[in-house]
Amino acid sequence: MTDNDAGRRRAGLQRGIIIIPSAFTLGNLFFGVYAMVAASRGDFQWAAWFIVFAAVLDMLDGRIARFTATGSRFGAELDSLVDAISFGVAPAMLSYHLFFADDAWSWVVAFIYVTAVVVRLARFNVEQGGEAKSHFHGLPSPTAGMIVATVYPFFTAPHVEALTGGLPSTQTMGIILVFLALLMLSHIPYPLVPRISFRSPGAAAGSLALMGCAVAAITVPEYFLFPFLSLYTLLGVGRAVGMGLRERLPERDPLRDELPEDEGGAEVRSLDYGEIAPGRRDADDTAHETSEDER
Repeated sequence: MTDNDAGRRRAGLQRGIIIIPSAFTLGNLFFGVYAMVAASRGDFQWAAWFIVFAAVLDMLDGRIARFTATGSRFGAELDSLVDAISFGVAPAMLSYHLFFADDAWSWVVAFIYVTAVVVRLARFNVEQGGEAKSHFHGLPSPTAGMIVATVYPFFTAPHVEALTGGLPSTQTMGIILVFLALLMLSHIPYPLVPRISFRSPGAAAGSLALMGCAVAAITVPEYFLFPFLSLYTLLGVGRAVGMGLRERLPERDPLRDELPEDEGGAEVRSLDYGEIAPGRRDADDTAHETSEDER
């Protein structure tokens, strides 16, 4: 085999590796579109699971791109466009057929949700370069899409339906969509899914918990996914509120005028604001330059 043949073989292999992440992304798109088709046919159960399948492929394409070092700007843009369909339009259409089809203007709620997904993805590409390092700024769109999608499987599961009476009302679903839209547009930090590691006791415990969640998601997805994703969403809100309270509470009453204790012995000087007024400063500078010229 000549050097040229070996070079062409390596180039072909590299192109094949680059195609793999995009193939997963297009699989994500396939399930997103199929979810809309299923929802239009009234097959809401499979429509929900197709959106979940799309989220799994969305998670895998990024990891494969990083593992094979084949990430590209094209892949990031393609992923964002596909996510807008699979986790924006598809969940909105599913909720529309389930809850809002009978009202003339309730589709606006679905429009608000889709708008939030599109804006959130555009902001993600600008702020985080299409890849989150340690946290997401705002609720990730796949999480929001899966929450909307798994409403139907969860509330129609036998044990849950017996307790709740079935699906939530149209008003409740509208509140859920608007709430998720606000969280996606917020700057609340949401942690990434941790990687499996056993290098330390803490990492091992986290990995075991992650594997337990994966087993539950595979064996009883209708009972596990919606509560788990909702808890993840609410914990992010609670953590952000707690961080905000700790950082913004003043050390003393801001309505009291006395100086703090560490400044009690400081020398207090009066300030003549005329000394720093723009006109006075310009006049002083001119006079100083004139005196320099006369010298």
